[in-house]
Amino acid sequence: MKNNDRLPDDSALNVMDGITSSHDGMATAARKRFVKKNRTIPVQEIADEIAKGSRLHLAKGITLLESITAEDKVAGQQLLLNLLPKAGNSIRIGITGVPGAGKSTFIEAFGLMLADKGHKVAVLAIDPSSSVTGGSILGDKTRMEELARHPGAFIRPSPTAGTLGGVHKKSRETMLLCEAAGYDVILVETVGVGQSETVVRGMVDFFMLLVLTGAGDELQGMKKGIMELADSIVVHKADGDNLKLAKKTVREYRQLLHFLQPASPGWTTTSQPVSSIKETGLKEVWETVLKFKETMMDNDFWDERRRSQTKDWFRSMITDRLIDSFFTQPGKKEEVGRLEKALLGDEITVAGAVDQLFK
Repeated sequence: MKNNDRLPDDSALNVMDGITSSHDGMATAARKRFVKKNRTIPVQEIADEIAKGSRLHLAKGITLLESITAEDKVAGQQLLLNLLPKAGNSIRIGITGVPGAGKSTFIEAFGLMLADKGHKVAVLAIDPSSSVTGGSILGDKTRMEELARHPGAFIRPSPTAGTLGGVHKKSRETMLLCEAAGYDVILVETVGVGQSETVVRGMVDFFMLLVLTGAGDELQGMKKGIMELADSIVVHKADGDNLKLAKKTVREYRQLLHFLQPASPGWTTTSQPVSSIKETGLKEVWETVLKFKETMMDNDFWDERRRSQTKDWFRSMITDRLIDSFFTQPGKKEEVGRLEKALLGDEITVAGAVDQLFK
């Protein structure tokens, strides 16, 4: 793995919090396994099996990363640290789209094509969490049943868990584990447009937007911002009676893209028709991705973007840690509740409440 894909040094050191010991021997043992409630978490064993390509142990490793318990968090970070040298060697592709664009259908057809070519494909499928219960359906393995059975593919559905951008907080770390397991193509399916697509753009190499036909109406409602983030626009469901209209939509997008800021320097965003049902256009999409990578590597932007993403990831984790540490301070939740009542009773201003909270 290249240095720009590594976790920042401070983060790498922090993962050892709580497991170090005054005796070197005990510290070494702690790095290899963690004991939680009378059970041992065999971190080194899981790491070794992931490196061998075990999908079962990859799933276990991701579960550790996504866990909210303190012991699992420490074990998950140590697992990630052990596998970092084997990560970073993939093409990371983010896929978003308007509702009904057929993201899961496209990903299954595209993933099957790549897997049949000998690639190892990992799909990180994100399902929206309920704002009421926090639960999610996690039905992507059902929607991608054929791809899920392919020996060269791995599908991991995860809930957004309240994270903006339609991704899970641990999606970046999950990608690294998948890469360590030998997956050379990572497909990140987001919840959909309308949230914070910049979060997805900030963790992938190539960003793809799926749209439907009828560009005349859609161009009016499509956000300029999301289009300026995309490296490729795929007009999906280009088959049957819809084929002629799909080709017209492609032409309209190509005309529009000339007036927009490109998402990546030296690259002109493409637009092309695809039918996942007829399996047409999939090969051309992959050729576009490969051409994109070649262009970005030629102008030295490939590594530069990943370095920038690592720094942004580091800063966002600082923000998350500050918020968590603030609300875990004794009495803070109660104080927030008291100030909220005062706000609703017009006893204090919002700025005044915040000032009191931080005093």
